[in-house]
Amino acid sequence: MAILCKPAVAVPEHVITVEQTLYLAREMHAEHPQLSLALRLIANTGVRKRHLVQPIEETLRHRGFRWRNEVYEAEAKARVPAVAHAALTNAGLDASEIDLIIYVSCTGFMMPSLTAWMINNLGFRQDTRQMPIAQLGCAAGGMAINRAHDFCMAYPKGNVLIVACEFCSLCYQPTDIGVGTLLSNGLFGDAVAAAVVRGQGGEGIHLRRNGSHLVPDTEDWIAYSVRETGFHFLLDKRVPTTMEPLAPALLSLARSHGWDASRLDFYIVHAGGPRILDDLCRFLRVEPEAFRHSRATLTEYGNIASAVVFDALRRLFENGGAHHDAQGLIAGFGPGITAEIALGTWSVGDAAIPAAAPAEEANALSLL
Repeated sequence: MAILCKPAVAVPEHVITVEQTLYLAREMHAEHPQLSLALRLIANTGVRKRHLVQPIEETLRHRGFRWRNEVYEAEAKARVPAVAHAALTNAGLDASEIDLIIYVSCTGFMMPSLTAWMINNLGFRQDTRQMPIAQLGCAAGGMAINRAHDFCMAYPKGNVLIVACEFCSLCYQPTDIGVGTLLSNGLFGDAVAAAVVRGQGGEGIHLRRNGSHLVPDTEDWIAYSVRETGFHFLLDKRVPTTMEPLAPALLSLARSHGWDASRLDFYIVHAGGPRILDDLCRFLRVEPEAFRHSRATLTEYGNIASAVVFDALRRLFENGGAHHDAQGLIAGFGPGITAEIALGTWSVGDAAIPAAAPAEEANALSLL
């Protein structure tokens, strides 16, 4: 068994509204030949506000790559402990009961990973395994859930703590003024999220099956150009169309498990933008209400990268969860173009969970 428990999520105290974002874009890029288009795209994201680790005045400055990475490390060490502790509390566990920490982030770099610092400072055992992942972008939240599932299948009594730490504002580049970049400047926000996957016990999503899918020849659609000034985010205009090739992968994984992805009880998906969610509604043949938790995350926090799926899942928990054995899907989308997909049923505490056949617990190794 592997149970994904209620996540904990925290956003920084500095807030920027969509009105402030649009005002800054007009002031800073008044002569931009495609300013009207950029403003329209930002307004249409549905993002009402975002949270930043620094005040907007400091966010807009660029003191160099080294300084930004130092800010990333300091903020991660300041903000992760409380979120990790809250996630452990939600799962009814202590730090000493965690066997693996999966840390995902694409907005800063540390070596050794923050996992080493956590083990040394937050009460984890010295033999706790570490799995830091830095290069799957927004898909990393789904990937972390899937790797935690795999671990608990290999070690049935094991417990996994997942931490997603994303400070997207630290990747702002004042010299990048393409329309895609201006849109990104009004879309991404900062957040820290954490969740526990328990090998035994707990309440939440009983993970049943997982899979990955890569859309061929799309490596440059979402990417970083790493330069002297840091990470320069590259976003191809074709990215909003990616649900057409990815939706069949979601349908296929569900079908291989005997489920219909168009008739599930709950959906937790990465809200990269409104077009992603609208297209998923169309290709999966579900009502917009199915993605209400993901839309709420996008509206209130913006695109918080790998933390999106955890915040959307938190909202599902806080809205009463689902009935026992309700069927659901989790999906994260990111660079590659990659989809990380999980299927699960809702488990209510100590309610009896029938033993699954080996095929039901197996991972889908390929959707190709």
